[in-house]
Amino acid sequence: MNPLLNASHLFTWPVRVYYEDTDSGGVVYYANYLRFLERARTEWLRAKGFEQTHLMTYHHVIFVVRKVQIDYLSPARFNDTLSITVQVDAVSRTTIEFVQRVVGERECARARVKVACVDAVTFRPARIPNELVQTMESCQNGH
Repeated sequence: MNPLLNASHLFTWPVRVYYEDTDSGGVVYYANYLRFLERARTEWLRAKGFEQTHLMTYHHVIFVVRKVQIDYLSPARFNDTLSITVQVDAVSRTTIEFVQRVVGERECARARVKVACVDAVTFRPARIPNELVQTMESCQNGH
């Protein structure tokens, strides 16, 4: 097991399912799980002290989703309260891989999301800013 995947490094973000999130069957529309995952990653980054606007303005980088693998396990429904989890699984010079879960009364979805750091203008691969890498490394070491 990767040392980043222990409970002390689990970030959780609450989400309420609104009517607009559901399909005609009254369950969360499959694509909306991606929105929930995105919100949780954004809040994880914010909780680590990094605003995306700051990264773009001062480091000239943005994060883009490169790959998503998602398993839908159990439907979430209108007005459910969900917990969206974020765990870092792997970090390279230009990418971060996350394992994320959507949990209500049962686990609704499980995903692996790979994001790439790119130059905000050219969209070419860019190094993840050192201060963010150091923050993630300090989490790995239990700080």
